[in-house]
Amino acid sequence: MKEFMNEDFLLETQTAVRLYHEFAEEMPIFDYHCHISPREIAENKKYRNITELWLGGDHYKWRAIRSNGVDEKFITGDGDDKEKFLKWAETMQNCIGNPLYHWTHLELRRYFGIKDILSPKTAESIWERCNAMLRQEDFTAKNLIRRSNVKVVCTTDDPVDSLEYHKAIAEDKSFEVKVLPAFRPDKSINIEKEGFIPWLLKLEKITDTEIATFQDLKNALISRLEFFHQAGCRISDHALDPLIFQAGTEEEASIILQKALAGKALNQEEVAVYKTQILIFLGKQYSRLGWVMQLHMGTLRNTNSRMLQKLGPDTGFDSIGDWTFASALSSLLDSLDKSDELPKTILYHLNPRDNEILGTIIGCFQGGKIPGKVQFGSAWWFNDQKDGMERQLTTLANLGLLSRFVGMLTDSRSFLSYIRHEYFRRILCNILGTWVEKGEIPDDMELLGKMVQDICYNNAESYFGIE
Repeated sequence: MKEFMNEDFLLETQTAVRLYHEFAEEMPIFDYHCHISPREIAENKKYRNITELWLGGDHYKWRAIRSNGVDEKFITGDGDDKEKFLKWAETMQNCIGNPLYHWTHLELRRYFGIKDILSPKTAESIWERCNAMLRQEDFTAKNLIRRSNVKVVCTTDDPVDSLEYHKAIAEDKSFEVKVLPAFRPDKSINIEKEGFIPWLLKLEKITDTEIATFQDLKNALISRLEFFHQAGCRISDHALDPLIFQAGTEEEASIILQKALAGKALNQEEVAVYKTQILIFLGKQYSRLGWVMQLHMGTLRNTNSRMLQKLGPDTGFDSIGDWTFASALSSLLDSLDKSDELPKTILYHLNPRDNEILGTIIGCFQGGKIPGKVQFGSAWWFNDQKDGMERQLTTLANLGLLSRFVGMLTDSRSFLSYIRHEYFRRILCNILGTWVEKGEIPDDMELLGKMVQDICYNNAESYFGIE
């Protein structure tokens, strides 16, 4: 029987052990999509205790604690921080089988050197030890990133953001990690939502532009795209819930926008025409600028209306959706490809039943002398666990080129979540090692070692082209 979480954790063959320890383990991290706070990095935040660092904003953990019957006061409420941590420790003993069990103990080991199993019996000791270490300089926001061997971080930023914290980070010449914005224009697309007009007013103010037509909106967005580009941004990100495509024209989109500005209700077809036109416009702009476009699909958001009203969005009440998207996605990509303005694109879908759909669609739009131009993105959100990563990797291998994959992302608000890259790398090496020992691929360490290192870091560095 193997020891729990030993140095060969998740590595089931000797070939996997070699691939991980000789090639993957020391590779740096290119974190091209996350939700960590640029303000906390700029201010090099020190955390008051392990609860703030570990449980604040982490809706993965919040969902588990709720499932354990804990009162919301000790999750997102005004409960005492220590009590919140103790409730997490009580929950942890019931998390066996959930990836949180692995991630939690990897985080304790890698950042705090604590090998104890978190439980009610050990919680008091772990609380004290972690908090004592958090008072050290090694545990500031910047030093947590450094200790994780991260070279590039791309945050998620609204087009109306001032990017003041990114500027402050860039001016700190003692901090060698690149922290760059990623353009997240969802609020410009979701014309049917209540926040659209208030957001548009912010865009008008920051661009000193009156937006009365679709062309005005395009001009304002171009202004922000150029501003983000000057700040080092090379990546956009979209949450499309669901992705829809409806043929139309920019003239029609302008009429629909004016109708919305007048406070009139829009029908579903009008919403679809507007969204399609602005997505096509943005895609062409990304192509012009040489950016990467990320499309996240398949989320059913804010399923619990009572908790949405109480806590707001992004608090752990989203789920996997069952949207039909293949035709719409293909039409969107084709609309951009027709004029040779399809940017490098990463596609993610939350429903694992759709892995093969993405795996085949990406093969229809490759080319342009760009290896892996269209990517099947890493196992995302509810799928970034062992089974989900294995499914995504094997689907990509079956239908595309695994060796061109740009690898794992963090997609987290926690500065301790970089252990997900280690988790991914162990799973990747275990898959390849198993194939070797079954005689399905050659036992060529030079070939496979390079493949592992490329997926861990090198492919992303090349693909995103961030200098």
